[in-house]
Amino acid sequence: MSQSQTEETRKIKKADQPLLVGLLVVFILVLLVVAVLPKFVYRLQSIGEEGDIDSQELLYRHPLTGVLLYEEVAPPQIYSVMIDNHEDAWPPSGIDQAFLVIEAPVEAGISRMLAFFSEEQDVEEIGPVRSARPYYLDWASELDALYAHVGGSPEALDLIASGGTFDMNQYWWGEYFWRENGTRYAPHNVFTSSDDLNQFFHLREEAGATPTRLYDTWMFKDPEPSQEEGKGVFIDFWAPVYVVDWEYNQETNLYERSQFREPHVVTSGAQIMADNVVVVITDVSIIDSVGRREIRTIGEGDGYVFQDGRVIEVTWKKPSASERLKFYDRTTDEEIIMNAGVTWIEIVPNEDDISIE
Repeated sequence: MSQSQTEETRKIKKADQPLLVGLLVVFILVLLVVAVLPKFVYRLQSIGEEGDIDSQELLYRHPLTGVLLYEEVAPPQIYSVMIDNHEDAWPPSGIDQAFLVIEAPVEAGISRMLAFFSEEQDVEEIGPVRSARPYYLDWASELDALYAHVGGSPEALDLIASGGTFDMNQYWWGEYFWRENGTRYAPHNVFTSSDDLNQFFHLREEAGATPTRLYDTWMFKDPEPSQEEGKGVFIDFWAPVYVVDWEYNQETNLYERSQFREPHVVTSGAQIMADNVVVVITDVSIIDSVGRREIRTIGEGDGYVFQDGRVIEVTWKKPSASERLKFYDRTTDEEIIMNAGVTWIEIVPNEDDISIE
């Protein structure tokens, strides 16, 4: 080979180097994506105009949020955390990143929240974490969720001890929680994180103490914003400081949460918002001198679903503790298709406790 040919070959090889590096980077990225893709196909939910599977587009939805995906997704492990809503616990942390929140009354007109997170999430601070109540165990059970709490009522702790709940109690597993002693005081200062929840889950998984992931899912659809002003809902949890207002924002098609007539914000300053707000009306009674509640979680009853600025009168149904709470149109008896995104469920004892506005 002549000197000129050799020099030309070197130039070609040098010019090819960026291309080869680029191809190598793409190859590595593909390997990483394949490595983290779920190994179990869970559910195909591409909703067409009739609410059925659209075989032409073959779009997949995340089983917990309904967000559209290009790949099939396995059912992720779910973590539920008991969130304090006492005024001394404000503002909360991380609850704005939960894909589902269930709020119900506890004592003295105070509400408490069960916030659900996926193992896929990375939430640095979740809390303040508070004590368990029996009715929240049924809602955690339907999603095979780890239940994180700090102690609990006697009834709740008895149920947990009976073996029906996969839990992470700060009294037993303190290394997976921490206390903010500088800015908050007990009992409103206990926090956890996604890292702690994941570490605890994998520890228990190695010991063979974790549940199966056989939970049912809702059906989801893309948002369909209202062309009208839209309806929100006002909820009275008895104590004036805990009145809740979900106001519909037509521009974003989201419901914005206020509490005590002020925007309900988290530690970052972000206001809490939801794509769906559900009101469940059920039996609530006071069972002791402390004011603890007994709440009926099983069976069925009336309720409302707020989405896209519209209000749908529904019947809620939950056949057993392990079966999913679902909602059905009172007129057609068809299951409600939820908007993709975040859902908040509000538990109230009477229709008089809400005002649709």
